[in-house]
Formats: sequence, C-alpha cells, structure tokens
Amino acid sequence: MGPFALILAGHLASLVGNSVLRFGLIVQTWTQTGRATDVVLLSLCAIVPQIAMSPTAGALVDRMHRRTALQMADAGGLVAVGALCLVYFLHGMKMELVYVAVALVGAAAAFQYPALLAAVPTLVRKDQLQRANGLFASAKNGAELGGPALGGVLVALPGLGAILLVDLASFVIALSAVRLARFTEPEQSQAQQPAKRLLAESLEGLRELWQRPSLRDLVAVDFLANLVTMLGFAVMQPMILARTGNDISALAAVNISIGIGSLAGGLLLAIWGGPRNRPRGMILGIAGLCLSSQIAMAAADSVVGWCLAILCGVLLIPMVNGAMQSVIQTKVPPALQGRVLGAVSFVSDVSLPIAMAASGPLADHIFEPQAATDSGLVHLLGPVVGEGPGAGMAALLFLAGICGLGAALWGLSRRTVRDIERLLPDLDTRHSNARNPEGNAT
Repeated sequence: MGPFALILAGHLASLVGNSVLRFGLIVQTWTQTGRATDVVLLSLCAIVPQIAMSPTAGALVDRMHRRTALQMADAGGLVAVGALCLVYFLHGMKMELVYVAVALVGAAAAFQYPALLAAVPTLVRKDQLQRANGLFASAKNGAELGGPALGGVLVALPGLGAILLVDLASFVIALSAVRLARFTEPEQSQAQQPAKRLLAESLEGLRELWQRPSLRDLVAVDFLANLVTMLGFAVMQPMILARTGNDISALAAVNISIGIGSLAGGLLLAIWGGPRNRPRGMILGIAGLCLSSQIAMAAADSVVGWCLAILCGVLLIPMVNGAMQSVIQTKVPPALQGRVLGAVSFVSDVSLPIAMAASGPLADHIFEPQAATDSGLVHLLGPVVGEGPGAGMAALLFLAGICGLGAALWGLSRRTVRDIERLLPDLDTRHSNARNPEGNAT
C-alpha cells in the first residue's frame, strides 16, 4: 500500500490546489459579470478539452508507464497555471486568458482518470478495489472541503495571486509524489502488446464498450444521469449567490458541505467495501442523489437547508463512482483498461458540456425571467421553489432532479444492468483471456 498511499497523497495536493483556484475564479467571474452563462462558460472551458482528449489519453496511458502518464498530466497543469501566474503578475488578470489556462488544465487532467484508475488494480487486491476507489473519492471530495475554505480566505485576504501560487505548488507536490512512487506491472503487460496507430487504439475502448451489452448499458445509464443532473448542478452556485445577494460565505458553506459529504461518503465506502451488487448500488445511489441534492436542494430556502440537502446527496457519489469504476477494473483486461476507462470518461462526461451549454441560457433567458414575472413553469413550481432572484434556477434544479430519477428507474428496468454480475463475470486473474457469457473476450 506504500505506492498507493504516496500517489493518493500527491493527488490530494493537486486536487486541493485546483479546488482553491476554481473557487477563486468562480467568485471573480460572477462578481465581474453577474451572469450565470459566464460562470458556466468557465466550467465548459475546463471540461470540454478533458472530454475530447479522454479516448486518446486512454490509449496513450496503455502505451506508456503509469508514472509517465501521471507526470504528463501534472506537468501540463503546472505549465498552464505557471503561464497564468506569469501573465497575472505582469499584466493583471484577463478573462480570456483565464479561459485558455483552464482549458489547458482540463486537457492535462484527461490523463489522470485512466492512469490513476488503471494503476489501482496493480496496487491493491481485487476485494479491496471499491475501498481503494473510495479513498480516491475521499481525496477528490476532501479537496472540495479544504479548497473552498482556503479559497475563501485567500480571496478575502491576499487575492487571486496567492491562489495561483497555491495551485502551482500543489502540482509540484503531485509531480514529486508520482516520481517517488513505483509502477511496474502495467508497463510489463503493455510491453507485450503489438504497436498500433494511435487513432485505432483510441477507438478500441469505445468498441470494447459497444460490444459488451452490459457495460454499454451501464455507461448509458451514467450518461443519462450526468446529462440531466448537470443541467441543474451547473446553475447551483449562481443560484446560491443570487438568492443570498452575492454572499460569498454562503457559497463557501455549501461547497464545504459538498466536501464534507463527499469525504464522508468516500471514507464510508472504504470502510464498508461497497455494495455486493455494484450496478444496483450505483443506480440506487443516483436516485438518492437526485432526491436530496437536487429536489430537496431546490425546495430549501436557507443556507442550512442547502448545506444539509447537498451533504446528504453527495454522500452517495463515492458509492456511485466506486461501483462503476470497480466494474471496469474487474471485467476488463489490464492491457485494455486505459482505453476503456478513457472511453468511459468520454461517454459519461460528453453529456456535461451539453447540459452546461444549455443550463446557462435556460437560466438567464427563460427561468429567471419567468421568476421575475411570476409566470410559466416557475409560477407552477412556486410553492416548492419560492420566488425572487434565483427562483428560476431553483426550478431548473428541481426539474433536473425529477429527470434524474427517471434515468435511474430506466437503468433498473434493464436486465443487462441489473444482472451484470452474472452476465459478465469478473476476470479470474489479472491477465485472464477467458470468454464471458456475452461472447466477448475478457
């Protein structure tokens, strides 16, 4: 567990740095423009390059050492934030440069997901996979706890310059941890694979998912859930700022609650070990997430209510992600895991920019104007979401939660998803070439 703990610690440092920077940039963007669309655009700049690069990143991860892949991800982030620091201290902050830097950090992050998760099965036993995934989730979500708190202090006192330096230092720590850790098995197994064109390898992960009905349908459920829930989550932070008169402390409190809930969820998963039927646990987790952090959050009318609703909802996210990741880690051969994990990231996350691109204009041009005139869907949902600034975005969050419940119910109705543990057995060994009941090589 030594190398695993070292990678986890370095990963946590970079996640905290990124969380601090994201919080600072969200606050600056909202205070400068006051438009939800601009806040959403910032998120799009981070996620679109990451999604677009995911299949190719997965193929490259399978070609190279896990250490090299992680170093590429951290070095890319280091260069992007370093360039942003240089521009800021020499010429001041310009929003167009912020968008470019965030996009470069997102592109570098495309390598982290497949490289980290493909390395986990070589560091821990098979029965510890959900626990290890839970610890990674705790690291990610613990950053959401420390990041906003530290970001709020730095925004109020030294300002954005200090935030940039903190993020820069976090990438240095992550690079050092990766350099010290030892990776062996993935490189040995990949060295035995014939070389192919990068484009062909990039498509192999998508082809592998498509040819296995159980994996294909499981990822489809994740895609739909991400699509509809992100439609609401994308406007959650501007909703809070609008309903509190731009109270940064209220936004920080909600973000800290996200960190507490997610951190607790990851630790509980690490202790518990996860549901025995992982796909059903994943889908039930999606349903609970929608009920609490979307429907109940939209109906809440105070900072305390928002914090409790979001905390209960995100408590389930590590279970959802841990179950999904462990299915891939136990049912896909190690030599293909980088490509398949990259494909999973692409399919699951491609819904996010679609939802983000739609949510900003929907909030600014339809739902918030309806709230101002007390008309349309916002009027019908008024007894639930209230009235005034931010009520339109609350209505959008509520409707997204209802649609998310529908996606979860659809997943439960699919036999290929419900019975995936029987239809697609786990690999007997890390390098098994046995065939599975779905008729595809495992």
